[in-house]
Amino acid sequence: MFTSICRRRLLRLHRIPSAAGTNPSQPNPMNALLSRGYSSAFPAGSPISEPCPATVSYLISRGLSPTAAAARKLRIRSTERTDAVLALFRSYGFSDVHITKIVRQAPVILNLDPDRILRPKLDFFASLGVQPPRFATTPILLTRSLNKHLVPCIQFLRGIVGTDRDVCRAIFRNPRALGADLEKQMRPCVDTLRRLGLREESISKLLILGMSVLLISPDRMCEIFKDLKALGARVNTTGFLYGIRARSCLSRETWLRKVALYQSFGVSEGELLKALKQQPTMMLHSEENITKKLRFYLDELKLELSDVMGHPVLMGCSVEKCIKPRCAVLDVLMREGKIEPRIKLLSALLCTTSKFSQRYVLRYAHDVPDVVKAYKGGIKFEGFRDHGGLVPVKP
Repeated sequence: MFTSICRRRLLRLHRIPSAAGTNPSQPNPMNALLSRGYSSAFPAGSPISEPCPATVSYLISRGLSPTAAAARKLRIRSTERTDAVLALFRSYGFSDVHITKIVRQAPVILNLDPDRILRPKLDFFASLGVQPPRFATTPILLTRSLNKHLVPCIQFLRGIVGTDRDVCRAIFRNPRALGADLEKQMRPCVDTLRRLGLREESISKLLILGMSVLLISPDRMCEIFKDLKALGARVNTTGFLYGIRARSCLSRETWLRKVALYQSFGVSEGELLKALKQQPTMMLHSEENITKKLRFYLDELKLELSDVMGHPVLMGCSVEKCIKPRCAVLDVLMREGKIEPRIKLLSALLCTTSKFSQRYVLRYAHDVPDVVKAYKGGIKFEGFRDHGGLVPVKP
C-alpha cells in the first residue's frame, strides 16, 4: 500500500498518459521501470523531486512538523524496515526525543539496513565507551562507512591521544568532528600543529578539549597561532590550548574586535589570556553582552576590574537570571540588618545555587519573606548605594 501510493505520485509527477491514451505499438518508457518495482528506479534513501505523501505522513507520525516532513524529499521504501530501525535505536537506549532528532536531521537513516549497516556501528562506538545515544545530535555519522571512514579515523585519533578512554572523551565533547575527512582535514591539521611547534602531548590535550580543531584548515590554524602569540601566549601552555579552542569559534575580525573591547575597559593582554584559560567562552558572547556585563559589575556592583577578570566565570553568568536576583536577596537582607554591608560579595555571587539558597534564602525565609520574592525576581535589584558603601572583597 505504502509503495503503491508513492508509485501513483511518481506517475503524476511524470505526467504518464493513461493506458487508453497510449499507442500499443510504442513501448511506454515507464513500463519496464514499474514492472521491476518502484524501488529499483530510485535507491532507498535517494532524494526525489517532490515529497511522497505517504513518507510525509510517516515522518509526521514520528515527530516532525508537516513543513519539516515535506522538506525532506525522501521516499521511505518499507515501513517495516523503518520500524526495525527505530526498534534498534530504542534497544540501544535512544529515547523518543533522540529518535525525533535523528528523523529531523538525517531521515535517510530510516532506509538503512538496521542489522547490516547500523548495528555494527553502534556496537563499535559502544565498545569504545561512547554511549550510542550521543550520536542523536549528529546522526549523519551513522551513514558513514564503518571500515572506510569511522575505523580509520578512530585509529588515527587513538594514535594521538593514546587511550580509548581519551578517544571516548574527545568524541563525547564533539562527535561532529568525526565527519572530517581523514586525509584532507585530520592529518593536515595535526601536521600543521606540529609544524607550528605544538608538542605531541599538547596536541593530545587539544583534541580531547575540542576535537573540532580537526576541521580547521592549515592556513586558518596559522592565523590562530599568530593572534594568540600577539596576546603574549606561549605555545604548549594550557592557556594557549584553551585559546585555540576559543579563537577557532570566531573569525579573525570578530576575535580582534572583542580583544579590543576588553582592552577598552583596561584589561591587559596578560589578564585576558589568563582569564581565557579559566573561561574560554568569555570571548563567545556578543559584544553587547560583554559590554553590559562589564558595566554592571564595574559600575553597579563597584567590583574591581581585577576581581572580574580574576573570576571570569562571572562573564559566563546570566546577569538577569542569576546575578541580579542574588543581589536583590542580599539587598533585602542588608536592609533588614540580617547581614553586614561589607559582605564578601564575590563569594555570594559565585557559590553554588544550593549553597546560596541555603545560606541566604531558606535561612531567612520565615523572618524575611521578601528574600523568597527577591530570589524569584519579584523584587528588582537597584544597587547597594543606600547601604553605606558596600566594599566587596575577594573570597
